[in-house]
Amino acid sequence: MKLYKYLIYAAFLFMQMPVKLHAQAIDGGRLFNDNWQFHLGDTTATNNKWRTLSLPHDWSIEQPFSEEWASATAYLPGGIGWYQKTFTPETKWRGQKVSIYFDGVYKNSEVWINGHYLGKRPNGFIAFEYDITPYLLWGKANTIKVKADHTEFADSRWYTGSGIYRNVYLITRDVVNIHPWDVAFSTPEVNSSKATILVNADVTNTLAANQPVTVKLNLFKKAGGLAFSKTVTLNAKPGKNPIVFQQALTSPQLWSVDHPELYHMQLQVMRNGKTVNQVNQMVGIRSIRFDKDNGFFLNGTTMKLKGVCIHDDAGALGVAVSREVWVRRLAILKEAGVNSLRLSHNPHAGYLYDLCDEMGFLVMDEAFDEWELGKNKWVKGWNEGTPSKDGYHEYFKEWAHRDLADMVKRSRNHPSIIMWSIGNEIDYPNDPYTHEVLNTGRNPQIYGRGYMANHPSATALGRIAADLVKVVKEIDLTRPVTAALAGVVMSNEVGYPDALDVVGYNYQEYRYADDHKKYPNRVIYGSENGMALKAWNAVDSNKYISAQYLWTGIDYLGEAGKWPQRSNGAGLMDLAGFKKPEYFYRQSLWAEKPMVYVAARELKQNQDNGIWSHRSVLPTWNWETGSRLRLECFTNCPEAELFINGKSLGKQLRDTAANHMPAWNVSYEPGEVLVKGYKNGKIAATYVLKTAGEAAALKAVADNITFQGPGKHLSQIEVTVTDKNGVPVYAAENEIAVAITGKARLLGMENGSTTSHENYQSPKHKALHGKILLYVETNGQPGPVVVKCSSAGLKPCEVNISVK
Repeated sequence: MKLYKYLIYAAFLFMQMPVKLHAQAIDGGRLFNDNWQFHLGDTTATNNKWRTLSLPHDWSIEQPFSEEWASATAYLPGGIGWYQKTFTPETKWRGQKVSIYFDGVYKNSEVWINGHYLGKRPNGFIAFEYDITPYLLWGKANTIKVKADHTEFADSRWYTGSGIYRNVYLITRDVVNIHPWDVAFSTPEVNSSKATILVNADVTNTLAANQPVTVKLNLFKKAGGLAFSKTVTLNAKPGKNPIVFQQALTSPQLWSVDHPELYHMQLQVMRNGKTVNQVNQMVGIRSIRFDKDNGFFLNGTTMKLKGVCIHDDAGALGVAVSREVWVRRLAILKEAGVNSLRLSHNPHAGYLYDLCDEMGFLVMDEAFDEWELGKNKWVKGWNEGTPSKDGYHEYFKEWAHRDLADMVKRSRNHPSIIMWSIGNEIDYPNDPYTHEVLNTGRNPQIYGRGYMANHPSATALGRIAADLVKVVKEIDLTRPVTAALAGVVMSNEVGYPDALDVVGYNYQEYRYADDHKKYPNRVIYGSENGMALKAWNAVDSNKYISAQYLWTGIDYLGEAGKWPQRSNGAGLMDLAGFKKPEYFYRQSLWAEKPMVYVAARELKQNQDNGIWSHRSVLPTWNWETGSRLRLECFTNCPEAELFINGKSLGKQLRDTAANHMPAWNVSYEPGEVLVKGYKNGKIAATYVLKTAGEAAALKAVADNITFQGPGKHLSQIEVTVTDKNGVPVYAAENEIAVAITGKARLLGMENGSTTSHENYQSPKHKALHGKILLYVETNGQPGPVVVKCSSAGLKPCEVNISVK
């Protein structure tokens, strides 16, 4: 937790600087999340009822899990939802352009203001904005209505949620302005002594006549000092007017994963000597390069991308997830040595890119999971029964170019982004595309067996890929375009990889050597990979392979098996963000700070003692007396020593142990297991497991209990069941009740289970492995908040939160 607390503190200090840290798309905007009304169902229905709520909001996560829905989307319903909000325009907005910005609405959103139809956006992951200026009623109440249609509930291979699940902003700009999406920041030349800064922007004049305009570019250092300032003047014609700034900067502070140095870029639009519009964005100075023989380079230095894939949801919160949740999650991943994220398989919330910039993560940003043909979305469980074919492909031909372009425009100035992905597993063999080559060779991911003549031919893949790549490159030439390929053997036959700058291989490490030789100019990396050591060895031992992206960093809702399973448990962390044993094994491979961990599993007859079994070990020292156990140690220290009740069982070398995993076979005896990690002959890290007694008490630890400033704040509270001595009781599944006094509310309780069907809206929830996470949101009003946790027969606990 030390790294986590450090990152929280660093983020707090960073936010005190004289730098604007809002999401890059909302200059001139204010959060428009409060006091919406919501109705689930068609408003034409009788007895129409609305309830007041604040955004973001996901109505699917509020509903009960039911087998009647789809395993792909977590056995939760979709439906139709309506939102409306009434507001009165401020007098000072007169003469300005007023718009409403949605960071994401799932899905098929339609928006009206005062009865005027503004438009529709089928894609539920794309940010969009509407000009509402012509329809405003000055001095009167104005009503915005939004309809989201998620009737096709089995329309994705993972949980998407439903509704206005991301932030909304009301934005005012001068009639002559620069839209944040019309700014492109790049650094064509970068080294430690000098960098070339290039800024291209469009000044938009919405008036009918030319307007004399001055635009000033200011670039501020992290500490607030001015790095440089440049000015251009122009006679802006109606419409868009391109401008260019270029400046050499000496001794630049380079952005990297270990030192994510950011600059504040400010563009000021001035008319008649007065600043009428500003764009403020955080930018980074860095260089990136992929090499076919030597992998990935950041600022001229080669490095391995130690990545994980992530989805949008956070268990109990569905996809209506606040920034603080991802601060905690990313800090935990950073502690494991993760330095890169694949944002699967869609654009994510705007604030997540800001966090990646601030915390030092390299990002693969992804647009689509399917193109013009639909994939299987399983309804009764993975590969069970008849799948649904609903999905984005229904809108691909009409909307793909615009959706992809908007994704790139919104996020192109984030230094964290190093790749644009145009698709995930579009070439999954026989789902839907097929090719005769599937009758030969090895195909680890395949639906059906071999070539299936009744499926569509894969020949269109190369053409569509080239078309999408062209869309990206018309907007951004500073990053490579990629895709995650599931059926490389098939795609090689139809030219799909040839359209890409770098080619991602999903679960096909065995092809690296042969394809590197056969396609010598191809840049290959692992875009989705399993957890086994051999998958990492394929990266670590090959200079030309730059990356591994584990599936997955965190458990996620949907893509589930048969009922009652409703979530996918593939992550290093569970839905609550609690670390699994697999997390510590990955940390032993990727992290630099010394660490050691130990967990146990039963030894069974004829079992291979060196088996790769990280998922089967349990972090507990409560077993039947005399049980034969294997204690497995994950460490990045050269040597480890195990003690049981103070007696040493000897030292082992990490590098000579199977799977770099020292292990000891023992007979269980209650007490204490201690493992020590040694570096240069000295103790560098320790880890302890203790036998727990009967559950006796609750213990709570919050990530933050003191908040300042306006707005809502989130406290994430870990509650643990302990024995009378404070030892965690791993087997405890006690029901825990939460009561809150003060200006706050319980958003949800998450125990990390993939099969629980408990109501996420209830203030009572069972612990799993002796733990549960509470999400408590303050409403921005000052005063004390007390969170009390209780469970029958256990000593209660409480957390005191202060809002100033």
